[in-house]
Amino acid sequence: MKRFLAAASMFLSLILGLSSTAHAETDAVLTRQVNAFVDEWHEDAANARMAYFDKIASDGVYIGTDRSELWQRDAFRSWAKKYFDRKSAWSFKATRRNVYASADRSLIWFDELLDTPNMGPCMASGVIRKTAKGFEIVHYQLSMAVPNEVAGQVTRLIGEHDKAAR
Repeated sequence: MKRFLAAASMFLSLILGLSSTAHAETDAVLTRQVNAFVDEWHEDAANARMAYFDKIASDGVYIGTDRSELWQRDAFRSWAKKYFDRKSAWSFKATRRNVYASADRSLIWFDELLDTPNMGPCMASGVIRKTAKGFEIVHYQLSMAVPNEVAGQVTRLIGEHDKAAR
Protein backbone atom coordinates (compact mmCIF):
# COMPACT_ATOMS: atom_id res chain seq x y z
CA MET A 1 0.00 0.00 0.00
CA LYS A 2 2.86 2.38 0.84
CA ARG A 3 4.43 1.68 -2.55
CA PHE A 4 1.11 2.34 -4.28
CA LEU A 5 0.66 5.65 -2.43
CA ALA A 6 4.25 6.66 -3.16
CA ALA A 7 3.85 5.80 -6.85
CA ALA A 8 0.49 7.59 -7.04
CA SER A 9 1.99 10.61 -5.31
CA MET A 10 4.93 10.69 -7.74
CA PHE A 11 2.57 10.29 -10.71
CA LEU A 12 0.35 13.15 -9.53
CA SER A 13 3.39 15.34 -8.88
CA LEU A 14 4.66 14.63 -12.39
CA ILE A 15 1.28 15.39 -13.98
CA LEU A 16 0.82 18.58 -11.97
CA GLY A 17 4.38 19.62 -12.77
CA LEU A 18 3.85 19.09 -16.50
CA SER A 19 0.54 20.91 -16.31
CA SER A 20 2.09 23.98 -14.72
CA THR A 21 4.99 23.86 -17.18
CA ALA A 22 2.57 23.84 -20.13
CA HIS A 23 0.69 26.73 -18.52
CA ALA A 24 3.90 28.73 -18.13
CA GLU A 25 4.85 28.05 -21.77
CA THR A 26 1.39 29.17 -22.88
CA ASP A 27 1.86 32.38 -20.91
CA ALA A 28 5.22 32.99 -22.59
CA VAL A 29 3.72 32.32 -26.02
CA LEU A 30 0.77 34.62 -25.34
CA THR A 31 3.09 37.34 -24.04
CA ARG A 32 5.22 37.13 -27.20
CA GLN A 33 2.09 37.31 -29.37
CA VAL A 34 0.74 40.32 -27.47
CA ASN A 35 4.11 42.09 -27.56
CA ALA A 36 4.35 41.54 -31.32
CA PHE A 37 0.77 42.78 -31.83
CA VAL A 38 1.18 45.94 -29.72
CA ASP A 39 4.65 46.67 -31.14
CA GLU A 40 3.23 46.39 -34.67
CA TRP A 41 0.36 48.69 -33.67
CA HIS A 42 2.86 51.31 -32.51
CA GLU A 43 4.89 50.80 -35.72
CA ASP A 44 1.72 51.35 -37.77
CA ALA A 45 1.41 54.81 -36.20
CA ALA A 46 5.12 55.55 -36.58
CA ASN A 47 4.79 54.77 -40.30
CA ALA A 48 1.34 56.39 -40.73
CA ARG A 49 -0.28 53.10 -41.76
CA MET A 50 -4.07 53.15 -41.47
CA ALA A 51 -3.87 49.49 -40.40
CA TYR A 52 -3.34 51.09 -36.97
CA PHE A 53 -7.10 51.60 -36.67
CA ASP A 54 -7.90 48.07 -37.84
CA LYS A 55 -6.22 46.80 -34.68
CA ILE A 56 -8.71 48.74 -32.53
CA ALA A 57 -12.08 47.04 -31.99
CA SER A 58 -15.10 48.75 -33.56
CA ASP A 59 -16.29 49.45 -30.00
CA GLY A 60 -12.75 50.28 -28.86
CA VAL A 61 -11.87 53.37 -26.83
CA TYR A 62 -8.69 55.45 -26.99
CA ILE A 63 -7.91 57.92 -24.20
CA GLY A 64 -5.13 60.39 -24.99
CA THR A 65 -3.14 62.71 -22.76
CA ASP A 66 -5.43 65.73 -23.11
CA ARG A 67 -8.59 65.60 -21.01
CA SER A 68 -10.65 66.14 -24.18
CA GLU A 69 -9.18 63.05 -25.83
CA LEU A 70 -11.73 60.30 -25.26
CA TRP A 71 -12.64 58.63 -28.53
CA GLN A 72 -14.46 55.67 -29.93
CA ARG A 73 -12.39 54.13 -32.73
CA ASP A 74 -14.08 55.80 -35.71
CA ALA A 75 -14.04 59.27 -34.13
CA PHE A 76 -10.38 58.72 -33.25
CA ARG A 77 -9.62 57.74 -36.86
CA SER A 78 -11.32 60.94 -38.11
CA TRP A 79 -9.45 63.12 -35.61
CA ALA A 80 -6.09 61.46 -36.34
CA LYS A 81 -6.40 61.50 -40.14
CA LYS A 82 -4.33 64.71 -40.42
CA TYR A 83 -1.47 62.93 -38.62
CA PHE A 84 -1.76 59.78 -40.74
CA ASP A 85 -1.63 61.89 -43.92
CA ARG A 86 2.04 62.55 -43.06
CA LYS A 87 4.95 60.10 -43.22
CA SER A 88 4.64 59.44 -39.49
CA ALA A 89 1.70 60.01 -37.14
CA TRP A 90 3.45 59.57 -33.78
CA SER A 91 6.15 57.34 -32.42
CA PHE A 92 5.87 55.22 -29.28
CA LYS A 93 8.64 52.78 -28.40
CA ALA A 94 7.93 50.44 -25.49
CA THR A 95 10.81 50.12 -23.05
CA ARG A 96 8.89 47.80 -20.72
CA ARG A 97 5.58 46.00 -20.96
CA ASN A 98 3.75 43.73 -18.52
CA VAL A 99 1.10 41.40 -19.93
CA TYR A 100 -1.72 39.75 -17.98
CA ALA A 101 -4.60 37.52 -19.09
CA SER A 102 -7.89 36.09 -17.88
CA ALA A 103 -7.93 32.37 -17.16
CA ASP A 104 -9.49 31.59 -20.55
CA ARG A 105 -7.08 34.01 -22.33
CA SER A 106 -9.97 35.84 -24.03
CA LEU A 107 -9.14 39.12 -22.26
CA ILE A 108 -5.61 40.42 -22.01
CA TRP A 109 -4.46 43.61 -20.34
CA PHE A 110 -1.10 45.27 -20.33
CA ASP A 111 0.79 48.28 -19.08
CA GLU A 112 3.80 49.79 -20.77
CA LEU A 113 6.46 52.44 -20.40
CA LEU A 114 7.05 54.36 -23.62
CA ASP A 115 9.72 56.58 -25.06
CA THR A 116 8.21 59.24 -27.29
CA PRO A 117 10.11 61.95 -29.15
CA ASN A 118 7.41 64.60 -28.72
CA MET A 119 6.11 63.96 -25.17
CA GLY A 120 9.07 62.34 -23.46
CA PRO A 121 8.45 59.37 -21.19
CA CYS A 122 4.87 58.13 -21.18
CA MET A 123 2.92 55.31 -19.61
CA ALA A 124 -0.04 53.48 -21.07
CA SER A 125 -2.37 50.64 -20.32
CA GLY A 126 -4.60 48.67 -22.61
CA VAL A 127 -7.11 45.87 -22.84
CA ILE A 128 -7.08 43.40 -25.71
CA ARG A 129 -9.84 41.02 -26.68
CA LYS A 130 -8.83 37.74 -28.32
CA THR A 131 -11.29 36.73 -31.04
CA ALA A 132 -11.43 34.02 -33.68
CA LYS A 133 -9.85 36.56 -36.07
CA GLY A 134 -7.05 37.49 -33.67
CA PHE A 135 -6.38 40.32 -31.23
CA GLU A 136 -8.20 43.66 -31.05
CA ILE A 137 -7.62 46.58 -28.71
CA VAL A 138 -10.78 47.46 -26.79
CA HIS A 139 -9.28 50.11 -24.50
CA TYR A 140 -6.05 52.10 -24.47
CA GLN A 141 -5.09 54.95 -22.17
CA LEU A 142 -1.98 57.05 -22.66
CA SER A 143 -0.52 59.37 -20.04
CA MET A 144 2.62 61.43 -19.70
CA ALA A 145 4.91 60.13 -16.96
CA VAL A 146 5.40 63.13 -14.68
CA PRO A 147 8.03 62.75 -11.96
CA ASN A 148 6.51 63.34 -8.51
CA GLU A 149 9.18 65.95 -7.80
CA VAL A 150 7.81 68.25 -10.55
CA ALA A 151 4.10 67.45 -10.17
CA GLY A 152 3.47 70.78 -8.40
CA GLN A 153 4.98 72.72 -11.31
CA VAL A 154 2.92 70.74 -13.81
CA THR A 155 -0.24 71.31 -11.77
CA ARG A 156 0.44 75.06 -11.73
CA LEU A 157 0.99 75.10 -15.51
CA ILE A 158 -2.28 73.26 -16.06
CA GLY A 159 -4.06 75.73 -13.76
CA GLU A 160 -2.60 78.69 -15.67
CA HIS A 161 -3.60 77.08 -18.97
CA ASP A 162 -7.15 76.46 -17.77
CA LYS A 163 -7.46 80.03 -16.44
CA ALA A 164 -6.25 81.51 -19.75
CA ALA A 165 -8.64 79.27 -21.71
CA ARG A 166 -11.73 80.58 -19.87
